[in-house]
Amino acid sequence: MEHDLTPAVTVRAMTKQDLDAVVAIDAALEGRQRRAYFQRRLASAVKEPRLHVQLAAADADGLVGYILARRIEGEFGRQLPGLRLEVIGVRPAQRGHGVGKLLLDALVQHARQHGVADLRTGARWSEHTMLHWLDAMGFTLAPNLVVDCAVGDGYQAERDDALELPEGFGTSHEIDYGAPAGNDFERIATLRCDVRAMAPADLPQIVRIDSVLTGRNREAYIAAKLGEAMDESAIRVSLSARLEGAIVGYLMARADLGDFGRAEPVAVLDTIGVDPGYEHRGIGHALLSQLFASLDALHVDRVETVVEPTTQLALLGFLFDAGFKPSQRLAFVRPVA
Repeated sequence: MEHDLTPAVTVRAMTKQDLDAVVAIDAALEGRQRRAYFQRRLASAVKEPRLHVQLAAADADGLVGYILARRIEGEFGRQLPGLRLEVIGVRPAQRGHGVGKLLLDALVQHARQHGVADLRTGARWSEHTMLHWLDAMGFTLAPNLVVDCAVGDGYQAERDDALELPEGFGTSHEIDYGAPAGNDFERIATLRCDVRAMAPADLPQIVRIDSVLTGRNREAYIAAKLGEAMDESAIRVSLSARLEGAIVGYLMARADLGDFGRAEPVAVLDTIGVDPGYEHRGIGHALLSQLFASLDALHVDRVETVVEPTTQLALLGFLFDAGFKPSQRLAFVRPVA
């Protein structure tokens, strides 16, 4: 795919031959090298081309910029497909010459051709240069609220919650608060139910629960997320919760190791659901406890997610109870049409 957007610069699909140039531009912008991050993103695009859009801008001297986006289809009940703009970079000498706009225009063209409703992204409120560019490119504040939680804060919230477990969920078990944090996370999860890594055989039961919660069959979306979890090129945490031999809840998250202005690894919680017949029995908290344990093992210190406050108030309350707080990052949206 190639767009002759100006006489000097063309935009085309990114290839693995662009990796060195992308890493060099990114290092010049960020002050550190993130080769492993871009290798992983390119590998994911090769594995699942339908879910990724990665474009490069080049002139006669070589690569001058790039833009990476990921297709979002079902996160927390989303009904229309979108593209999440993850990374954009322009060679320092070419900044201010419209290369970023050329890349974004090509991304919008791709979105229109593939039935995408909008572009979404996020940035810290203090990133004034990026905020100015997003404003100039037609992005506006999204109605979503970004919330995040330090793994340690989530650990404390779950530990406190474990002291108030409902009858029948192991309140007589003593938790060793002096043990390493990961052990406590796992103990808290075990007190409520059996939480383990999601497996392909879990898919039918998870789809059933999700259909009850959303009113739609999202088997393709859930199967795609599960497929990513099985792919070694991705860093994903997908969990299922079992009680009395049945799957009663699920959680899907991914480790974000470099998207848009992140200096440290962050996990993004994509979706969480509990069978309505097992509500208020600590299943959601058990899933989060195991997520915190997994992130602790991966040396990921923070997890974030995006919530629509007007329609997901119960979810927001649950997350706040689990230690989440409003993030310093803002959510932005730009309709494709």
